[in-house]
Amino acid sequence: MPRSSVTVPFALALTLVAGLTACGGDDVHGKPGAAGVGDPYFPKMGNGGYDVTHYGLTLSYDPGDKRLKGTAEITARALTDLSAFRLDLSGLNVSDVTVEGRSARWSRAGQELTVRPRADLDKGETFRTTVRYSGTPRTITDPDNSEEGWLRTADGALALGEPTGSMAWFPGNHHPVDKAAYDIGITVPEGLQAVSNGELTSETTAKGRTTYAWHTAEPMASYVATLAIGRYDITRSTAKNGLPVYVAVDPTQKQASEKVLGQIPEVVDWEEYNFGPYPFSSTGAIVDRPDDAGYALETQTRPVFPGATDTKTLVHELAHQWFGDSVTPKSWRDMWLNEGFATYAEWLWQEDHGGNSAEKIFDSLYKGEYYEPVDSSEVWAFPPADPPGAAQISDPPVYYRGAMVLQKIRQLVGDDTFYDIVQGWAAAHRHANADTADFTAYVEKAAPDKDFSGIWKNWLYGKGKPAHP
Repeated sequence: MPRSSVTVPFALALTLVAGLTACGGDDVHGKPGAAGVGDPYFPKMGNGGYDVTHYGLTLSYDPGDKRLKGTAEITARALTDLSAFRLDLSGLNVSDVTVEGRSARWSRAGQELTVRPRADLDKGETFRTTVRYSGTPRTITDPDNSEEGWLRTADGALALGEPTGSMAWFPGNHHPVDKAAYDIGITVPEGLQAVSNGELTSETTAKGRTTYAWHTAEPMASYVATLAIGRYDITRSTAKNGLPVYVAVDPTQKQASEKVLGQIPEVVDWEEYNFGPYPFSSTGAIVDRPDDAGYALETQTRPVFPGATDTKTLVHELAHQWFGDSVTPKSWRDMWLNEGFATYAEWLWQEDHGGNSAEKIFDSLYKGEYYEPVDSSEVWAFPPADPPGAAQISDPPVYYRGAMVLQKIRQLVGDDTFYDIVQGWAAAHRHANADTADFTAYVEKAAPDKDFSGIWKNWLYGKGKPAHP
């Protein structure tokens, strides 16, 4: 997300389902998977006992009646012997659930859809769960009144997921630690477009309705999955390295967006030079109207912008393709690994394009003279690696002080080693998950002759404003 936006999670109450019995007379040797993966800020998000490898979503939406109809085919591998497992789903009405083609018992409680297969699942077994559902998708309002989930727009809808919104439009294991490939097919009234992540594999129209099929091969966390339905001016081009660039812009934003969006190939090329090879098979952007969402979001391969954006925000969201989308946090506590890197990318861009150096920006921010509308006292409210709660994971310290940690590392090790660290970090955890402890260990190993203890103690984990020469 851009440093000027705040998306704060919405915690849903959970009542666990008890008393279910096995069907079909099979011997019970497994146990139900956990409701939640134990995230420090969202303990009930995600689910234990299995790992999703692929989501196949077949959806239909009509903005006229605001009704979504969906079938989710979820391919997963059991991590332990399972008698039951859970999926996160907020709202919507479930009509049928099958596991491996056989009808399964299921129940709802809060955001949890609990599924009990006819036969227990063995550890290591790959299984497919099909959930049929429908209804009016919810917009989830976070404690700071920002919105996510399913956002109705003037001509369609926009689905945004950070941090918990994806459960508003499809069932799944909705925590960043479980990434998967996606195939999303969406049918809408003829004349509307439906844009999602990855590459468009087909577009067919029949009987007044058009179906768009999108394929994402690389692992994707559900919070960066997106779906934009409406009227768009769509351009398809190719960057000089052959990377497909797919851009969808609301017609009201086309003229104002044209210049900045034309910089996408240049920005990706510059970020490849600094961060290493681009981690996905396409790039681009979705630009909706300013009132459709209150923030930009780093949706994978195709960031979403609320109206025409500026170059800095474009640099920020595209940097997230490396830091956040490819290297994804193990928990929401580790958000500074996303936002600190993306904010620092803005500083580096200015340094390389005739603006202030990252060092000057750092000093200005430290002195409270930074040119952006952020109260300097907010920067020091808490350490970036330890936000006080779920409501603060997108607050200024995560962005600005996170970027300052990177500048302190650069000051200590010098440019050559610093860029080796940045590129090596992106490569070592490509398409995987990592946390702050992984990062500090990686940095220390990359520069064993340097003492980072002061940076970790004072800048990463320390409370208040650290001393600085």
